Amino acid sequence: MSVMESEAIVNLTGAAADRVRRLITEKGLDGYGLRLFVGGGGCSGLQYGMAFENEEQEGDFVEDHNGVKIMVDSMSSQYLMGATVDYIDNLMGGGFKIENPNAVSSCGCGHSFKTSNQEAASSGGGSVAPGRH
Repeated sequence: MSVMESEAIVNLTGAAADRVRRLITEKGLDGYGLRLFVGGGGCSGLQYGMAFENEEQEGDFVEDHNGVKIMVDSMSSQYLMGATVDYIDNLMGGGFKIENPNAVSSCGCGHSFKTSNQEAASSGGGSVAPGRH
């Protein structure tokens, strides 16, 4: 287990931390934290993921943000360094939003992105229905 003591991998806004704490309480997940990760897929090549977990994995970066334990694996940390996770609640609904300084482009839904060192996809384009990433 690695713990970042200098610069945080990610930042969690107060609104996001409040929402995560509320979800953990509602679901009865005492002792759980939030795992943030990046995986292949989505219409931009990489996509964000979040999951509640109660165990750290070897090589994780573990941080505390406003009372929420955040876990990021070492591979994902490369893509998430400096990102901010926020929770937006408006008339159209609520959801988590990630502002990532490493993303040079992102999908309209905000769930997938591309970095400057990522090769452009070789396959043809096409549209993907919102929420289907």
